[in-house]
Amino acid sequence: MGFYKNFKTVVYIPAEVAEKFTQEKLAYDLEFLQKYIGIDKVYLETHRNHIDVETGQLAMIKGFLTSHGVEVSGGITTTINDFEGAEAGKQRLFATFCYTDPAMRARLKEISERTAGMFDEIILDDFYFTNCTCERCIREKGDRDWVTFRRELMKDVSENLVVGPAKAVNPKVRMIVKYPNWRESYHFTGYVPEVQRDIFDATYTGTETRSPAYTDQHLPEYLSYSLVRYMENAWPGRNGGGWFDTYACWSMDRYLEQAYLTAFAQAKELMHFQWSDLIDNPFVAAMGLQLGKIDKLMDGVGKPCGVPAYIPFASSGENHLEMRLGMLGVPVEPTPFFPEDAPRMLLTESALADPEIIGKLRSYIEKGGNAVITSGFFREAGDELREAGLTEARLTGRKIPVSRYHITGSFAGFAEHRTPALFPEIVHGNNDSWSLLNGGDGDVHSSLLLRRAYGKGRLYIFAVPELDSDLYAMPKDAADVLKRVLTGGEYVSGRNFSAFTYEDGTEILYRYVKTDLHLDAVRLHTRKKVRALLDVESGREIPVQETRLWEDFTPAAEYSAEVILTPGVFRKYRWVE
Repeated sequence: MGFYKNFKTVVYIPAEVAEKFTQEKLAYDLEFLQKYIGIDKVYLETHRNHIDVETGQLAMIKGFLTSHGVEVSGGITTTINDFEGAEAGKQRLFATFCYTDPAMRARLKEISERTAGMFDEIILDDFYFTNCTCERCIREKGDRDWVTFRRELMKDVSENLVVGPAKAVNPKVRMIVKYPNWRESYHFTGYVPEVQRDIFDATYTGTETRSPAYTDQHLPEYLSYSLVRYMENAWPGRNGGGWFDTYACWSMDRYLEQAYLTAFAQAKELMHFQWSDLIDNPFVAAMGLQLGKIDKLMDGVGKPCGVPAYIPFASSGENHLEMRLGMLGVPVEPTPFFPEDAPRMLLTESALADPEIIGKLRSYIEKGGNAVITSGFFREAGDELREAGLTEARLTGRKIPVSRYHITGSFAGFAEHRTPALFPEIVHGNNDSWSLLNGGDGDVHSSLLLRRAYGKGRLYIFAVPELDSDLYAMPKDAADVLKRVLTGGEYVSGRNFSAFTYEDGTEILYRYVKTDLHLDAVRLHTRKKVRALLDVESGREIPVQETRLWEDFTPAAEYSAEVILTPGVFRKYRWVE
C-alpha cells in the first residue's frame, strides 16, 4: 500500500471533469488532495453521457498523475444521450443505454474497446443497468417477465459488448463492475452478480448512505459496512473497494461515517467520489485526519465475523432489516449462500427467494442449528413451516400496540416505554413453544420472540415492528433478549451504535452522530470466564462484573464490562482471560 497500510485511497475523475483539466488545474488539485487524504490511485473516466474525453487529454492526465506516483486506471459510465443512428424517443431513466438498440450496442462495444486500449484496469460506474421499456425491448422481451429478460440481456451485454471486446483488444485488462447501494433491487434492472462474477474479474461496492432520514433510499448507515461484507461473501477475495460521496451528507460526521464503516468491513480501496467535489472541501481535511486513525485501528484485526444473515441473490423483502439490527449493535455478516455450518443464523423475508429454503431450514435446525426468522418470513411461509413440523404458531393478522415489555426469564423483567410501537400478533400453543419476550399494552400482550425446539436445534420467531426504526426505541433490556439469541451470548447492550467483531476477538464500537448527541454507556457481555476488558488503544484494563441470568429455567453465568461511547468516536476492545 502507499499512504496507509490497510487500504488504498482512491479518487474517481468523471469525464466532464477530465475534459476540462489543464495541467495547472490538475497540479493545484493534486497538491490539495495529497496534502489532506493522500491519493494512491485514480480511476479516470473516458465516457459518460455525451462526453468522450479526447485521447490526448486522457494521456496528459494519466502521464501527469503517474509521474507523481499515482496509479491510474480507467472508468466508464454506461449512460448516453440520444445520438444520430440510435432510435429516438426512448424513456430512459438516467440516460442508461437501451441494450436492444443496435446502434447503442455498437456504441458500447466501441467505448469498451477504446478504453481497454488505454488502461489495464477498467471500472464500470453503477449505471450499468437497464430500465428501458421501449417498443423494441417489449418485443424482444416476449413472454418473459422483465426480471428474467433483463437478467439474460445483461449477461449477454457483459460477455459480448463489454468484457469480451475489452479483452480482445487488451488480454491483460482487468474488468471491474461496481454494484450500487440498492442491492434489494439488482434483479429488477438486470444486475446479476451471481452470473457476472464468472464474467468480470472483480467487483466494487457502493457504500454511500448520505443522510438516511431525508434521502430517497433511506439507507441505514450500517449499509456502508454490511454491503461490503455481502459482496465479499458473494465474490470472495475479489471485492475491490467501497465507494462513497459527499452528496446529501448534512453533517461532516455523516460523510466520515461512510468511510469508517467501509474500512471496518476491510474494503481494499476507499473510493472518494468525485475529484472536483473534493477540492477545497472542508470534509476532505477532516477525512485526512481520520484516515490515519482508522488505518491504525485496523492493524492486526482478524477477518470480520457476525451472525450470518442469509440473503439470496435476486431477493427482496423486509429490505435493510438486517442493517437496522446492525444499527442496534448486532454484528451481522450477510451472505448470499445458505450458512449451513454456522451455529446460528438470521432469515428475513428475503430468504424466501430460495425455493428450497424450508427444507434447508428444517435440516439445519434438526442437526442442532439455531435459526431466527422474522415475522415477514413467517407471514409468507407459515403454512409450510407448520407442515414441516417446525412450529404450531400463527400470525393473526392483527397489530397490537406495545408499550410494556416482559422478559419471561426474569421475575422483575418488565420495562415500560411510553410511546407504543405496533407489532404483529403471534399466537402459539402454551408450552409447545415458549416466549422469551412479550410485549403489550393494557391487559393484552403477545410474544415478540418465540422459541420452539426441533431435533437438536431451535427455531425462533422474531416479531418486527411495523416501523423498522421502532427497533431502536425498544428498552435496552428487551433488545438484549434478541441480542443474546442472535449472538449466542456475546453481545453489547445499548442503542445507536454498531459493534464490528473480528475472528481474533477484536471488537470495534462506534456510536453514531444523531439527534441524541451525548455520551452513552454500553455494556459488553460474554459467556467466557474473563478477567478484564482491554481498551486496546489506551492499554487500560476495565474490570468485569459476573452476573447470573435465567436461561432455559436454569442460571447461566455472564461476564460484562461497561464503557462510555462518545458520538463520532470509535473504540477498540478485546477480552482478557
